[in-house]
Amino acid sequence: MVIAVDTGNAEITTVNFRFCSGLAEHRVKPLSDEYIEYGGSFWTRSNDHIPYVRNKAADKRFFVLTLFAIAKELKKAEKLRAFNEVDLAVGLPPGHMGDLRDSFEQYFRRESPVHFAYNGAPLTIAIRNVFVYAQGFAAMAPRFEQLMQVKRIYVVDIGGITTDVLLLCNGMPDKYYSLEIGIIALENTLIGRVSARHDMTIEADHIEMVLQGQETLLPAEVRETITEAAQQHADVILERLREMKIDLRSDSAIFIGGGSILLHEYLETSPMVTQPEFILESNANAVGYQRLAEAQLRKNAGGI
Repeated sequence: MVIAVDTGNAEITTVNFRFCSGLAEHRVKPLSDEYIEYGGSFWTRSNDHIPYVRNKAADKRFFVLTLFAIAKELKKAEKLRAFNEVDLAVGLPPGHMGDLRDSFEQYFRRESPVHFAYNGAPLTIAIRNVFVYAQGFAAMAPRFEQLMQVKRIYVVDIGGITTDVLLLCNGMPDKYYSLEIGIIALENTLIGRVSARHDMTIEADHIEMVLQGQETLLPAEVRETITEAAQQHADVILERLREMKIDLRSDSAIFIGGGSILLHEYLETSPMVTQPEFILESNANAVGYQRLAEAQLRKNAGGI
């Protein structure tokens, strides 16, 4: 079974699940409905994301988060058994593929099966293959044939910490850019601004609810502060792109990623973008990883 996991700085995303890239370690069994026992510790998911690390293979935390993702996908597919064989498909920002791809692949490869417990049930996972794909580019997998007919188009992936931009020419990667600005910067700014301006404590969840048009208990003036800041943040991202000679008035753009979903309204109506498209499914990269891995396995088996 192919399991695709997008290990983002803000969220872990699979084809069927998404959860915060946060983790808490415990020395004793936690009072939680969902936990993993691995490496001599108990682990639970947290709503406080792990501080940004460029090399996610530096310690075991993203591996444990991936174990959560694997277990959840196996359970949903009703294939959660004591022993499981999986093919793992993951991704990295395009700019990290050159120097981090090999180490990221080895991070998930194991000479022997991985033993852990999920919610108290002992599990063994044998990872047969590890595929590493470029984020953003992988999300275009369902439309590769269409993009081969497009001379130039930018893929703009607004994530938690960074905004990664890939120029595709006739469907193939041509240039890559990265900005150190994502949706977490907006959320951190707003948490402080709302506290100072309105004497109210909010969390990232409140901000996301407002930007997604969901009902909240927040007063109108707080909601207005949030939407104003979101407009400003979208403008800053687009202005930073123009400073890098990326003018989305003269080239089409496809916006993907959790940040693009939250800023959809502001990006779509911006005069700095002429012809935007949006992939509003937060699992777009994971779906792409899975499709590419399945195609690679068929090719390796002698299929088409």
